[in-house]
Amino acid sequence: MVDIVSSEVRSRMMSGIKGKDTKPEILIRQLLHRAGYRFRLHRKDLPGRPDIVLTRYNAVLFVNGCFWHGHEDCNLFRLPKSRPEFWEKKIFDNRARDHRKQIELIELGWRVGVVWECALKGKNALDHDSILRCLEEFIRRDSPFYELRGTHQ
Repeated sequence: MVDIVSSEVRSRMMSGIKGKDTKPEILIRQLLHRAGYRFRLHRKDLPGRPDIVLTRYNAVLFVNGCFWHGHEDCNLFRLPKSRPEFWEKKIFDNRARDHRKQIELIELGWRVGVVWECALKGKNALDHDSILRCLEEFIRRDSPFYELRGTHQ
């Protein structure tokens, strides 16, 4: 399938997509801050530059977009029909990098949480109280890895 916009327009559109301080990330930060949690953002000295670092709890959070990180069995992820080989490789590489960085963090003694975009928006989104309750469970327990995803998945 051929792209419906020129490569220049597509390039401009793609460059406008933010990698940090996204709406889902800001929502998670607001929920945690209101609940009294204090954290650092995007620590460059940690593998993968986690979106949120809760040093006191030895926990990090990544807020992942379902499309960009290839969230399996998710209604917000669909492989584009144009240039499928490019997108398959791009998303596969993103997922492989995510996994490597999560392992590195766990080996360094950090606990890793992943909040998927589908937990925050769309038809399977959780309400804010449920999101905070789930995040608090992760923050306060000893599990090395946790995922928060939308319902019905």
